[in-house]
Amino acid sequence: MKCKKTILKNGLRILTIPMKDNPTAMVLILVGTGTEFETKKTNGLSHFLEHMCFKGTTRRPSAKIISSEIDGLGAENNAFTDREMTGYYAKGEARHFPKLFDIVADVFLNSTFPESDIEKEKGVIKGEIDMYRDLPRSVAFKKFLALLYGDTAGGWPTLGTKESVASFTRAHFINHHKEYYFPKNTVVVVAGSVNPRAVVNLTKKYFGHLPQGRTFKKEKFEKKQIKPAWFATAKKTDQTHLILGVRSFGLFDKREPAANVLAAVLGQGMSSRLFLKLRDEMGAGYYVRAANYTLTDRGFLTVETGVHNEKVAAVTTAILEEFRRLKREPVPENELKKSKTFLIGHLKLGLEKSDEVAEFFGTQEVLRKPIETPAEIIKKINQVTASDIQKLAKIIFTNERLNLSLVAKAKPNLAKLLRI
Repeated sequence: MKCKKTILKNGLRILTIPMKDNPTAMVLILVGTGTEFETKKTNGLSHFLEHMCFKGTTRRPSAKIISSEIDGLGAENNAFTDREMTGYYAKGEARHFPKLFDIVADVFLNSTFPESDIEKEKGVIKGEIDMYRDLPRSVAFKKFLALLYGDTAGGWPTLGTKESVASFTRAHFINHHKEYYFPKNTVVVVAGSVNPRAVVNLTKKYFGHLPQGRTFKKEKFEKKQIKPAWFATAKKTDQTHLILGVRSFGLFDKREPAANVLAAVLGQGMSSRLFLKLRDEMGAGYYVRAANYTLTDRGFLTVETGVHNEKVAAVTTAILEEFRRLKREPVPENELKKSKTFLIGHLKLGLEKSDEVAEFFGTQEVLRKPIETPAEIIKKINQVTASDIQKLAKIIFTNERLNLSLVAKAKPNLAKLLRI
């Protein structure tokens, strides 16, 4: 799978990934802005702007016109906001590629942010905030970020608060769009059955005349920690949802592959250590998952699970014991091999579709990471040794990196247990 990169004179980057046997085309436009480029007053603005871009453009003056055109192509489109990027996309039959590109570029470049839709959309986003507040897993994750990064952009919610959302005006959207939506901060990604030259020509047509824009850096949000920290949220729920994790390392750190393999050993797949321990052996609950999250400047490794209320202390103890075990003992060769094969297999499964391929390459580029092919990532996974994992475990599984967020009916006192 080859990715061709082209840079226009104004700094806009173009990635094309031909997929000859795939009948679809995915057009994805990514911009390097998100929650972590906001202030306290503008928290949630990146996400709100993403919503407003679909409310009408100079050429397509209403949301209905945009959606009807997409539906008429038998295609799909949407957008997303993350902590360090925002994306807009359309996917459909490859023969409709020029029209799909035209629609996404129009939404990205020419949105009018109509006043009449702003107040209505505030109600929609407030409903979205309420929806996630009703989901214990979402609440636990939100509080976990707040534990790690406090009252900084690193700890704020992507949706913002009801108060910040209520304060936004059309001027906010215009200024934010002008400040961040410029060529040098933008990546156009097209994957599927398309001609790379056609992609470049269309991109030049829509974006080539625009000024490149300025460069900027985001603030660092690392919060100093000297002892274990935890936070419990009281909520009516039939089980306790908890996230137990540690500060790890960012996207550019050479230890990232080892952290990913470590997470797979802990809790990815039905034969992983914590799945077998918490679900099969203890019967403590239904779901358990470990993951290594990376941003450009930092990262964290978590175990997420939902357990019977009376087993919270036992489950917390069991997870911490697995952390200790990874420090004490090298992972056996057969388990290491299985975990690597699991990661590699799921990487390949995740790249079967044009949208997944576009996001795979585009995410690396917009975060300014040297693009790695699937083969290069697989090579790094295979190079991880049991010694690498043990060394990493000794660094990250320490008291001064340990954090716990949980949502439960009653707040259990787990302070005495939080020791590695």
